[in-house]
Amino acid sequence: MASIPQLWQRSLLPPVLDRVMSRAIFAPLRAEATALAQGRVLEIGIGSGLNLGHYPRSLHSVVGVDPSLPLLQRAHRRAAWMAFPVHLCQGWAERLPIADQSVDVVVSTWTLCSVADPAKVLEEVRRVLVPDGLFCFCEHGLSPDPATATWQRRLTPCWKCLAGGCRLDSAHDRLIEAAGFRIARLRAERLIPDPAVLAWHQLGVATIR
Repeated sequence: MASIPQLWQRSLLPPVLDRVMSRAIFAPLRAEATALAQGRVLEIGIGSGLNLGHYPRSLHSVVGVDPSLPLLQRAHRRAAWMAFPVHLCQGWAERLPIADQSVDVVVSTWTLCSVADPAKVLEEVRRVLVPDGLFCFCEHGLSPDPATATWQRRLTPCWKCLAGGCRLDSAHDRLIEAAGFRIARLRAERLIPDPAVLAWHQLGVATIR
């Protein structure tokens, strides 16, 4: 019999995530994060496919990778309405089932905060991108306000258990640059009207150095 934490993670959390992340406040951020998508796109942590409706209709294709089968089932239903081919597969961003230099754009929205090894994920992103490809990201993370950052660090251990491994205290811009990317565009500010520990976001575009 599954334990309560296992039941939460496998069965109860996916619909909760889909409901929470479907909120209208996220739509403008999704639109901005996907605006530069072109050609062959890989979305890591595609979840229930909430970004799909924001992609340009002219895409060659989208490959979506996520470890959650319940969320991918929801993504399949959304993918059926897209004007471009969508290929969904269960997998982990630390071990992408994608060939080297085979995608033009990688998109990550609210994903790097939850993966087990962000540095490994970014290494994989770099591997699969063509040399002049784009990494488009939107992530909530560590606030520059010391008081808020203190609370983010305090709350993260509990928040990780409730929110599928999500960390509140990650400095994504530093991780991205340390992985060999150059951040070409970045908006770093409170982008949603949520409590301060959740509202600080980094939305940007990076290229391979």
